[in-house]
Amino acid sequence: MTPPASPPGAGGPGRLKPLGSVVVVVGVIAVAIAVASYVTPRAAPTAGEPGQVSPTEVAQAEPVAVQNVTRTIVYALAGEGGARNLTYVSADAGLEQQTEVTTPWSVTVTRTAPAGEAEFASLAAQSAGPGGLTCRITVDGTVVAEKSVSAEGAQLSCTA
Repeated sequence: MTPPASPPGAGGPGRLKPLGSVVVVVGVIAVAIAVASYVTPRAAPTAGEPGQVSPTEVAQAEPVAVQNVTRTIVYALAGEGGARNLTYVSADAGLEQQTEVTTPWSVTVTRTAPAGEAEFASLAAQSAGPGGLTCRITVDGTVVAEKSVSAEGAQLSCTA
């Protein structure tokens, strides 16, 4: 008995592969070339073309003076039972943590930053005992945040 004949282009033994798979491979290659040509950066225009600045023009530009401002930030914590822990933003904008803090507690930090730049200040604490706990942040003598809690183990946060 002889095996059934395969239709032309069906890819039987010793025969051509199906035309459909060739079309898919060619299509994938065409898409890859199109994507690569879109993603590949274009050659940078040379100096002297309209809208371009030469390196000598860049070197001759006047530097912009940045005005720095120094701010004094005072973090304060008051209350009857102290705090189990507290965290505040330090002078270098990092976080400082302390545990078993007795109240009243305060720390003063000085920060210098470009004028107009937002200043972030935060103090968070957890009450250690009965009674209230109050946090306060002042910047250059002005109170910018204040909050109180009254339960043992309560957490509070002042942010400005």
